[in-house]
Amino acid sequence: MGAQRKANITSPKKPHFSLKDFFRSKDSPFNTNVNKSTLASSSSSSNSPSLEPQEHEDLLSIISYCTFVFNFTDPRESPTQQHHKRLKLLNLLSYLKTPKNKNYLILVEPYFLHNLFTMLSSNLFRPLPPPFNTTTLINFLPDEDLTATPTLDWPHLHLVYEILLTVVSNQTNTDVLTEYITPCFLFNLRIIFQSEDPRERDILKNIVHKIYAIFPTQRSFIRKTTKDVFLRYVYESDRHSGIGEMLEIWGSIINGFVIPLKEEHKVFLTRVLIPLHKPKGMQAYYRQLTYCMSKFVMKEPKLAELAVKGILRHWSTTNCPKEVLLIGEIEALVEILKPEEYTKVAVPLCTQIIKCLNNLNTHVAERALYLWNNEQFWKMVWEQVEEVFPMIVEAVERNLDRHWSSSVRQLTQNVKIMLEETEPELYSKCLFTMEFRELAAVDRETRRREKWERIEIVAARNLGASN
Repeated sequence: MGAQRKANITSPKKPHFSLKDFFRSKDSPFNTNVNKSTLASSSSSSNSPSLEPQEHEDLLSIISYCTFVFNFTDPRESPTQQHHKRLKLLNLLSYLKTPKNKNYLILVEPYFLHNLFTMLSSNLFRPLPPPFNTTTLINFLPDEDLTATPTLDWPHLHLVYEILLTVVSNQTNTDVLTEYITPCFLFNLRIIFQSEDPRERDILKNIVHKIYAIFPTQRSFIRKTTKDVFLRYVYESDRHSGIGEMLEIWGSIINGFVIPLKEEHKVFLTRVLIPLHKPKGMQAYYRQLTYCMSKFVMKEPKLAELAVKGILRHWSTTNCPKEVLLIGEIEALVEILKPEEYTKVAVPLCTQIIKCLNNLNTHVAERALYLWNNEQFWKMVWEQVEEVFPMIVEAVERNLDRHWSSSVRQLTQNVKIMLEETEPELYSKCLFTMEFRELAAVDRETRRREKWERIEIVAARNLGASN
């Protein structure tokens, strides 16, 4: 009776349907028995065996767990759980690093790809703090310290970026990834360029560059969105941390342009690259900007006049560190100028360099004087020597007579010796002309003063007569 009563009160257990049973069910797309022929053909094309159900379940569990985002600022978060997520990300990255596994998941198991990109989006596309305005400290920080604010969750983000880079680097079948590498996805990636962590911007730059190379259909969108960032930075707000990385991407893009250049690319030079010389924070990206400008001139030398005059148009007269950078960029462009372009840019370029030579700021004046050691610059000057040489002589003599810095005067003396050794007769002629012009100016000033003195005497006499 007791046994019978026990049997009556014991309810039958419901069958437990685990994720493993789902993979083994006949309706499951991952059932290797039902879809054996399909998986066999796909596996043979990708040279990878199908995954075991337990392996499917483990991967899904890892992806699901990694979807949860830790912000590393909440005291309620467990460091153990944060470390556990990092280990799971490492396991997933290690699995995807194997070419056979990566190809199989991308080509045969798109369900994993969907979950994977959901996890990537959850971790990457997050609110960012307002960008820090670097122009206030631009003169006091070294280049590598500009906009270098580390991200607290970098131990996780770094692995997530590595997983994304591993996935998009798959070139066997880009059609499958096209469903996930959408304009919306790329737009969100563009927003992350505002991160103040240089490590994040650097790996993001590599990812976008890889996407640009592998997905031709997205190239136009990438160019357009980065142009928008540049224009907004120049004309609306000078706050953006990723201008340098975006210009690096554009450097590779410009390097791949075919000759002759399209009108679209020339417009980009005129309306985007040249105005990027205007912001005060140019120090944060001047190397990348100089590289892009040089590549345009190398691709089409006729654009040299447009590039040089555009830089001169945005020349700063109150920001001395920026002037030093612009002189360096001018020197880089002069190095690649064709001889036939010398006559077009020699006069305006030398005029600006001479103004810098007489600058009271020591750094600007010294940088302008060092430019005369450049052989290509000398060749350009000699194309318009009759017009340029008198201005040079006048600037050199003024520096020797009036500049307060002894180092600037010493460098100026070296330039004078070079000029006298190269063209002694022309230098003497220009010096004589300059002295004659100065004497004439002194004579005019004397006569003007004497004339005003006579007028004052007459006015005082008339005033006394009226009284």
